[in-house]
Amino acid sequence: MDLTSPWLPPEDETRVQGSRTSMRCVRLLLRSGSATELLGTILAEGPGWITGEGSALYLIDAEGMLRLAASHGLPEWAHEHYSLVDPASDLPAALALRRRETVLLSPEQTSTDYPNTLAGRGTGLVALAVMPLVVDGVAIGVLALALAHRGTVPRRDIDVLETLAEAVAHRLSHLIDHVQAAEHHLPPGVRAGGVPTRQPVLALAALAAGAGAFDRDLVTGETAWDARAYRLFGLDAPPEAETAPAPDLAKLVHPEDLPDLQAGMAEALASGGPYRLRYRVRRDDGSSVQVQEDGEVMLDTHGRPVRVAGLLSDRQRTGGAADPDPGASDGPVAGARSALLLALTRTLSRAVSVRDVTTAMTDIARPALGAASLVLDLVDEGRLLPVSHTVFGGPYRTELSRLHDLSAGVMQSALARAVPLFSEPGQRATGNPLAPAAWAVLPLVASGRQVGSCLITFATERAFSREDRTMYSAFAGILAQSLERARLYDTHHYRATELQRAMLPRSLPKLPGVSTAARYLPSTEGMQIGGDWYDLIPLPDGRIGLVIGDVQGHNAEATAVMGQLRSGLRAYATDGHDPAATLTRTSRLLSELDTDLFATCLYLTLDPVTGQLDGARAGHPPPVRITGHRAVELELPGGPPLGVDPSGDYPLTVGRLAEGETLLVYTDGLVEDRGEDYDDSVQRMIGGLELWSRRTGGAQRAGADGVLGELADLLTLNVTERHSRPDDVALLLLHRTLPAD
Repeated sequence: MDLTSPWLPPEDETRVQGSRTSMRCVRLLLRSGSATELLGTILAEGPGWITGEGSALYLIDAEGMLRLAASHGLPEWAHEHYSLVDPASDLPAALALRRRETVLLSPEQTSTDYPNTLAGRGTGLVALAVMPLVVDGVAIGVLALALAHRGTVPRRDIDVLETLAEAVAHRLSHLIDHVQAAEHHLPPGVRAGGVPTRQPVLALAALAAGAGAFDRDLVTGETAWDARAYRLFGLDAPPEAETAPAPDLAKLVHPEDLPDLQAGMAEALASGGPYRLRYRVRRDDGSSVQVQEDGEVMLDTHGRPVRVAGLLSDRQRTGGAADPDPGASDGPVAGARSALLLALTRTLSRAVSVRDVTTAMTDIARPALGAASLVLDLVDEGRLLPVSHTVFGGPYRTELSRLHDLSAGVMQSALARAVPLFSEPGQRATGNPLAPAAWAVLPLVASGRQVGSCLITFATERAFSREDRTMYSAFAGILAQSLERARLYDTHHYRATELQRAMLPRSLPKLPGVSTAARYLPSTEGMQIGGDWYDLIPLPDGRIGLVIGDVQGHNAEATAVMGQLRSGLRAYATDGHDPAATLTRTSRLLSELDTDLFATCLYLTLDPVTGQLDGARAGHPPPVRITGHRAVELELPGGPPLGVDPSGDYPLTVGRLAEGETLLVYTDGLVEDRGEDYDDSVQRMIGGLELWSRRTGGAQRAGADGVLGELADLLTLNVTERHSRPDDVALLLLHRTLPAD
């Protein structure tokens, strides 16, 4: 049993409806078959306050070290620093193992104790629970789970976590015993010689199954095989305990199966997660073998494929039916090439912007085609400008820039002639020793217009058949149309964004008696614009007006309506109307506009001298007051959203904001999470504000230079780390300064 095999819940379990329960999660854990499945079950079926981002499961390896066996949402720096943990260290996993007790890290610790916190979930508003996995007094590993708790973790929640950890420990213990027993009862034909008794479980599982392991870095394109994978393909193997760079798979797979393999890989890369592929391999001795590839496409926190790992096995050895022998007909090959073209077309059809198209080409088309690199240039004012390097950072970005410089002439030539260019085996067109071993240059032309040029390079020499060239030419046309559509979208989006930017305050006015900070984040779905707005209005009598609003929708119409409402409300406010009367008039204005949209809004006025705070609310979330180490929602009765009832009234509430207190007004996109009850999300934010206040020495310090801006960044950072942002986010912070401020 492979403890790091891909997690794929049983088909019937994925269809179960209803709320999550701890007992149901425990039952599913006791049925799990791998470390990854155990972690995935907790994240999918456990309590909703286990966020998943930054969770990990460690197993003790043969050397007594804690080795990462499964993870979810860990940034690259965490994999680099913490994939292997010394039990004698002071890291949380080591402490939990030595103490045999749960270690809780508060958000304060996760934000300060470890490096590069901004790269992951260490925002200071996320807690971490680290639990030892112990069975009958024997430690086998550690489970670390990221929590949504932003204050104290309740005892009842700790009990739930420890129950889940105990179930994980017992299931892992059973799986490990099962695998170690298999070492002494190997199936016929399996080599057992030279394998250490305490070899890591993954190696034992692969040995028992007669399978070879592979690991591919999708960023660099580097692939490693172990010795059994080499032997499966009939190649000279590296030493048993080592891995070596994999050969070019395109030279080993039967030509009739290669397009099928590429199409299947494109589908797997597009969807992520577990996959299974089958293909024939031709060996040097003339024999062939039916290979089954079981792997998993691993995604980063942004949903991009970054790694593929899995096992390669002989189907005939494991009892699978052999595929038909290669035939002479080209029909199956033509169908497979069509399937590959269709898979890549589907991928590009989901791309909206030029960056999306570039990412799809880099993340999916490049590895599916077995390419080493891909350079995409777009025509801009008659010149070819590279765009593919924008989706990468680090050394690989430099490599793409070098390739662009190296190939600029041939890419321009192919585009001018509108004819694809392909390298021939042994050809050195440039004479440059750094030139790729094989390449294809595709001119991108749509509706008679030059769009750009695409260079695809390969690490080893290859011959492009007539059918290959036809497929690449067809793909060039599809890519050109996708880019043309994406450029049109980007143009519309740029104009809409400029419109929205023009309607929001370029900066907040500096006003006596207060300090302020504001943030706005557009939605990441649709046109990535919306109707959220904020405003800070100096009033004629010395008071200050605070406005936060949210127009329904995420499109250009919502932005335009937002601009009209902002102007109208500002005019009513500066005329001297109180918040209730201002909202009444603004609601009437919206109902008279030629639109079906409505809006929520909150309007407050503050006298910075006396602290008097007047407010009215139109279906909008109430403001939050931060005082001392506490944060509470203000009692502010409200009326209907603007534009719903033109004759509706809005109650006026009168209160006071003391010196040293801070107000937060926001739109619901700041807290709204589709996987959590809205009220729970608000309470988590309030807990985070209290934690921030304790950590920074009290809300009174918010008036110091930069402190309020740091709080605004902290609040929005939690939003930016989400996989998607379906709604806009706007927030406005106001702090009434102390006399000495």
